[in-house]
Amino acid sequence: MNSDKQPELSKLCIHTITTKPWKIEDAINNFASAGVRGITVWRDALEGRNIKNTGKLIRDHDLEVVSLCRGGFFPAKDARKRKLAIEDNLKAIEEAENIGTSMIVLVCGADPCQSLEESRKQIHDGIATILPQAKAAGIKLAIEPLHPMYADTRSAINTLEQANEMAEEFDSPFVGVAVDVYHLWWDPNLENEIKRCGKNGNLLAFHICDWNVPTTDFLLDRGLMGQGCIPIRKIRSWVEEAGFNGFNEVEIFSTAYWKEDQAEFLASIIKAYKEHS
Repeated sequence: MNSDKQPELSKLCIHTITTKPWKIEDAINNFASAGVRGITVWRDALEGRNIKNTGKLIRDHDLEVVSLCRGGFFPAKDARKRKLAIEDNLKAIEEAENIGTSMIVLVCGADPCQSLEESRKQIHDGIATILPQAKAAGIKLAIEPLHPMYADTRSAINTLEQANEMAEEFDSPFVGVAVDVYHLWWDPNLENEIKRCGKNGNLLAFHICDWNVPTTDFLLDRGLMGQGCIPIRKIRSWVEEAGFNGFNEVEIFSTAYWKEDQAEFLASIIKAYKEHS
């Protein structure tokens, strides 16, 4: 596949966290007006709102709710915290059903007070616990491997290989993987693991942004596509060759961009998406 192929605007999805200063109602209106067709909703954007009504508002603007972010954070040395995590994930499944999406992205979590192996076991057990409810609701669970720098508290799943292995263990159409270029671009096995993910029908989501050079904050300094060193278009070609035909989801955490005029930022997102994704 030609890695220089420009992406379709109809495949652009933007996460509400990307334009965090906007209330979700403003994001819906502005995304739709700009020709964006997909929105991934972060749960904090739903606070104090009737979730079903928000879902209806999204669909009334001809937007698709691509996914709900986020579930996960299963591991904890304290059993009480693990129980609370299960309860929160079951709540996320209900919220996903109410807003009208078929996918929850799992940021799986980790606890630095225990081994990564134990955290991974608790992630597996957590997914197994909530899977019957997710299946009953028609909600897919997308395991998102995070960059190894987040292995302390955010995720013990740090490579696509690990995510593939866990998804394959479940062997369920309701458990798959979310591929985020920010977390995985460095992996020398990435192309093969993307092929593996697609071959097994587990490639559920594709997230894009860029890695700024230098990066000043490893959580809140993501770049616009084309600003950094990630070969986004090449990775997208691998994802599409693996059979993925879903949305290209722009997920940018950036204190710098959140300080800017969000309408101008949205225009920059669309320009960068067309030119560099």
